Amino acid sequence: MSIALLIPDRKLDQLQQKLQQQLPGVTIEIWPEISKPEAVDFAVVWRQPANSLTAFPKLKALQSFGAGVDSILSDPGLPDVPLARIVDPDLTRSMLNYLHGVLLHYQLRFDQFAMQQQKQQWKARSPRKIQQLCVLGLGELGKAAALYFQALGYQLSGWSASPKQIVGVACYAGLNEFAKAVAEADVVICLLPLTAQTENLLNDQRLSQFKPGAILVNVARGAIVDDLALLQNLDSGQLGAACLDVFRTEPLPAEHPFWQHSAVLLTPHISAVTNADTAVLQIAENYRRVQAALPMFNLVDKQRGY
Repeated sequence: MSIALLIPDRKLDQLQQKLQQQLPGVTIEIWPEISKPEAVDFAVVWRQPANSLTAFPKLKALQSFGAGVDSILSDPGLPDVPLARIVDPDLTRSMLNYLHGVLLHYQLRFDQFAMQQQKQQWKARSPRKIQQLCVLGLGELGKAAALYFQALGYQLSGWSASPKQIVGVACYAGLNEFAKAVAEADVVICLLPLTAQTENLLNDQRLSQFKPGAILVNVARGAIVDDLALLQNLDSGQLGAACLDVFRTEPLPAEHPFWQHSAVLLTPHISAVTNADTAVLQIAENYRRVQAALPMFNLVDKQRGY
């Protein structure tokens, strides 16, 4: 019995050591240097290469190294075994701090002052009137964001695929209610999972349903937004600005027009970064549960995609 770490393009020595401290006596190896693939029964994965898991015929379970699992589920060679994800209070705190910072950035017009600085313009402006927020996706992070900003005095609406109830939040569900959810929002925050149903959800039709001049903040997955439609709606003034932390291709290609667009604020997928110390405890516990023939914590519904 052994554990394989399949997390490309990331230095994994510390993760390996921390896991080893939690699971003494268990062989933990970093892909692709796996000495006995037939002995691997548990794999920790994040954006693993397509079909790489087919090398492990005795796999019993998979553990995502993050909260999202879309890149894992898109693997054509994904084995039919349980998959768990990381649920971490630190991730939630990181996300809320990011979103609050972005909201203040626009509320205090830092985006406009940055442009004025480039033109050497000295022009005082009062803060933007941002009162109504809409959160797309009311899962763990979405609900936390809605409650966080509600406590700060903002008016909240929320939208999800299936009906949800959150005290003090006007909740809408299904495509027929999308327009109602976003109609009055000054800022729309996307925290949806990427599924077959949400890919390109924010296309020209739905962006046109936003309040004119609204600001989009996408911290979910890049493929939820139709890039061309977003650019067109920014250029037309239908959207006032967009803050993007996630993209279809990461790193964002140098030739992508997002880089140069004056109404787009880019960050390199840093809104919520997995805390290795917290993640290790969950990974180790799920490994023990698999060995004891118990269900893992934070299981993913593969059909729903989250």
